[in-house]
Order: sequence, then structure tokens, then C-alpha cells
Amino acid sequence: MNPCYMCVDLKRYFASAECAARGLDPFKTNLVVADDSRGSGALCLAVTPALSEYGVKNRCRLYEIPAGIDYIIAKPRMRMYMNISAHIYGIYTKFVSHEDVYPYSIDEVFINAAPYLSLYRKTPKEFANMLMDKVMEETGITATAGIGTNMFLAKVALDITAKHVPDHIGVLDEDSFKATVQKHRPLTDIWGIGRGTARRLEHFGVYDLEGITHIPEQSLYRIFGKNAEILIDHAHGREPCTLADVQNYQSKTRSLSNNQMLFKDYTKNNARLILKEMTASLTNELVEQAMYTKHISLFIRYSKDMIAPTGGSRKLERYTSSYSELSEALVGLFNETTKTTCGIRQIGIAYGGLVYENCEQLSFFVDNDKLHKEQQLQHAVVSIKERFGKNSVLRGMSLQEEATGRMRNTLVGGHNGE
Repeated sequence: MNPCYMCVDLKRYFASAECAARGLDPFKTNLVVADDSRGSGALCLAVTPALSEYGVKNRCRLYEIPAGIDYIIAKPRMRMYMNISAHIYGIYTKFVSHEDVYPYSIDEVFINAAPYLSLYRKTPKEFANMLMDKVMEETGITATAGIGTNMFLAKVALDITAKHVPDHIGVLDEDSFKATVQKHRPLTDIWGIGRGTARRLEHFGVYDLEGITHIPEQSLYRIFGKNAEILIDHAHGREPCTLADVQNYQSKTRSLSNNQMLFKDYTKNNARLILKEMTASLTNELVEQAMYTKHISLFIRYSKDMIAPTGGSRKLERYTSSYSELSEALVGLFNETTKTTCGIRQIGIAYGGLVYENCEQLSFFVDNDKLHKEQQLQHAVVSIKERFGKNSVLRGMSLQEEATGRMRNTLVGGHNGE
């Protein structure tokens, strides 16, 4: 049985879902998914294919849409998008086993199609068409597909080849890949190659995958470390990882992260307030899962990529789920590394190396009674969120900080004999 993988994507998913809910054709309707209550700097999560014909790109800002174009602004409805995505996943599993479908994102899946071609007596393209037609019939959403002899080729066939064929189904094997995609530019169109990797390859005069095949492997390993193996394989159209490998993968470590795109340029002081809010939200999630962390990381991206992102990571002295400790560490890292010369447009934080609460050990060098009281406050904040919604977390954070401050003053006063 020859390997056959498919990567199926829902075209302009959020915008298409909004059109389907309104009984509109996304190929004839100018619609953008954005929260216009944030002003003209609001990020557009998706635009319809009709609007993209005017040169409007996904992930643009509202003010970047050319004047004179009439369009509908649809406020994001993530719960609806998730429900539709779950329904579409159910459509796929009517035809293939759960073990042979891997949801890569809310609008994209990998499918191991090889075991089912003979069962349904269809070619790979016919099988893809059957799935795409069923999605359209039940949801009104258009799908596109890539077909390849491995998962990498299926993804690249979707991202690059499918855009240039009438039926929106790209097909690649290693031979057709070498004849076409291996010379494709820019490199950042290729799955897994970001701007940083592309810039480093440019130092070698390399601007496509074919160029990578001419670089000595020793040089690639020296520059990219173990990631060089992936670059080398993909440059030749190879991918040893199977869908079964992906399904069976279990991470050795766990982490939590929170990332926020800002709808306008933020000063360092204003961004610090957002950082504290994000820290409170992520710490409450840590408490909900009864876990501790000993590793924090921070990512700051600046306006229009005028300067390189900053941030970094830091190990803490002990495992903790304390908001005050984590906030102090993240704000300290932020103060040390963040530039003041350019507006801030993205903040990302993460807690790594998580362990469960019962793995935590008490320390003789910290006030464990104080931390226990703070943790009780954090559990109260979590309860507030569950009862009154996510937005109540910010108010809960304020109460938490006030109470922690009062508790600190009481402890200091007690040591002074008051």
C-alpha cells in the first residue's frame, strides 16, 4: 500500500463561517472578521476571498483596508467557530478512523488516506473531493486540500500547489516536488520556515529549498543544531514522521502560554499593565490545573518589526504557583529587556516545566504560611471567573493584589511588635 496523506483546510475559515451563518457567498461578499470596538487598529482575523481580490490580506488592520470598499464587519464568535470545526471533524470521521485524522488547527487536519482508497474505490483526488463536497453540503464552507506521499508534501501541496489549480487540490510526490516547489520563492512560504531561518540562509546566498541541498550538512548542523535534520529532509521532500507517530507523541514536559496581539502601539509602561493582566490570567489557569512552574519566558514584538523582538527566559529558585512571585519575575525580565524606543504590538508569556501540586516541596527559606494564604486568594479568583465570566478575572487580580499588600503590611507590622 503506497503512502497517501491529505491536508484539508477550510478556506478563509472564520470569514466563511460568518458568511454561512448569514446565508452569504464568501466569494461574492466583502466581509471581514474583526472587533471594531477596538478602533481602526483592530486586527482582522480573516477576510473573505471576495475581499482578498482587492488585495486585502488576512491579519491586516482595519485601517489598512483601502477606502471606497464596502464591506461587512463581523465580530469574532470563537465558540461558533469551534462548534463548526468539531462538526466538520465529525464529518471526516464518518469516512476514516479517529486514529487516521489529526486536527492540526481549528481549520486544518491531516488525514492518512492510504487505507481507505481501495475501500471506497477512489483515487486520492476523488477521495479528497468526496470529503470536501460533504463539508460544503453540511456547513456551506469551502475546503481545499493537499495530497502527498508524506505529511510534509501534503502540507506544501495545500499551501502552494492548490492555489494554482482550478479544483483547489494540490498533489505532490518527491519527483514533482523537486521539479516545482524546490525552486519556489520566498522560502517563508514553506511550512516550518520562518523569517529568522530564511534570513540566516540568505547569508549563504540561499533563497529556495534547492539551495539548501547545496550547503554542506556539517555547516547546517553548526548553524541550526538538531533542527538542521528537518531542513535537510524537507529540502529533498522527505518526511520520516508519520501520522501514527504524531498521534502517539507524548511530551516529556508541560507548559502553559498566553499571547496577545495589541491593536495599537503601546508604551513600555502601558504594556507592563497588560503583562500583569496576562500573568494573572495564566497564573489562575496554573492554579486551576493544580500545577507549579519553575521556568518563565517572555516575548515582546515591536511595531512594524522596526527592531528585533526581545524577552528571554529565566529559571526560578523554586517551583511556585504564586501570582506575586511569577509577576515579580516576569515584570523584572520585562524591565531588563524591553526597549523604550519603539511601540509594542505583541506580548507573549509562558510557564514551563510544569509539575503537579503534590510534587511541590515546602521550603524553610520562604514564608509558606503567607504563600498558602495567597493561594487561597487565587482559588477565590478562579471561582469568580467560573461564576461570573472571564472578564471578572481582572477585577479579581486587583482584589488579589490589594489583599496581598494588606497581608504583607500585617506581616511587617507583626515583626515590629505591633
